[in-house]
Amino acid sequence: MLRISHKIIIPADEIHISFIRAQGAGGQNVNKVSSAVHLRFDIKASSLPQAYKEKLLALKDQRITSEGVIVIKAQRFRSQEKNREDALQRLAEIVKKANIAQKKRKATNPTRASQQRRMDSKSKHGRQKALRRNVED
Repeated sequence: MLRISHKIIIPADEIHISFIRAQGAGGQNVNKVSSAVHLRFDIKASSLPQAYKEKLLALKDQRITSEGVIVIKAQRFRSQEKNREDALQRLAEIVKKANIAQKKRKATNPTRASQQRRMDSKSKHGRQKALRRNVED
């Protein structure tokens, strides 16, 4: 069971965890022990509220597949248990991130000073390019 908030809980049977061998350095131990965690969470088949599902599926996150499955690979630590906790924590962060509402962007106009700086920069660049032209007699 993974607690996201007071009201939102993901049951353990909806999270599929498998242990795989970690990549990278680790000496002889890396070839013997499956310490990395491969976590899969199907958004569409989960018991999350519909609003959470829609926001998760709309996220532009490379860990969410086109089928709506969150795939997390955790191999930061050498122990299986720490990697399992890390993967669950990262899943909770993704779900929490989906619930945060983005602030609406308020359109603003450029200041007079910034417009003046832009125009000065353009004219300076134009003068500099004019100096590079061929000189005619």
